[in-house]
Amino acid sequence: MTPDDALKQFSHIARQRAFGRHVGSDRLIQAGLDALVAGVESPSLAMLAGLLRSEEPEAPELFDQVLEELGLLFRPPADPRAAKWAAAYWTASQIADGSLDPATGTHHIWSDIAYDLGYPAELEPLVHCAHNLAGWEESWGVSLEELNREAVEAAKQFSVDDHVIPRC
Repeated sequence: MTPDDALKQFSHIARQRAFGRHVGSDRLIQAGLDALVAGVESPSLAMLAGLLRSEEPEAPELFDQVLEELGLLFRPPADPRAAKWAAAYWTASQIADGSLDPATGTHHIWSDIAYDLGYPAELEPLVHCAHNLAGWEESWGVSLEELNREAVEAAKQFSVDDHVIPRC
């Protein structure tokens, strides 16, 4: 792992946590260890990486401290709707760049984001892909790979469109 890879991992985990996804302390400590081995420098990084199992409850606070030291601390918008839109764009960008499985990502957008936003039209293509991927049957005459490609294309279109985050 390169220092850039380690920083990307930290940034990714920071966003997951900021958008309400659970990230276990073991994963936070492992990210710290990965970063330390990769040569990332931060005053608190060695403390995070060296936490023992009995010290895992300290990991979230130390992780945030390392994020702050590295300038990677992320806070989603304070407005809940704006935060949901930010999560949708982030999730779509992960699907688009291949770092998130299309079925997992579109399902997250469908169940955790679109629902809370009242199923806006802007998310309809991704929700449609989520339905197709969740209910796919071989008898449909379309491969699962094709449905995944469609989901990636929908995510790319959504993440590059100049959407203005709708107001309430």
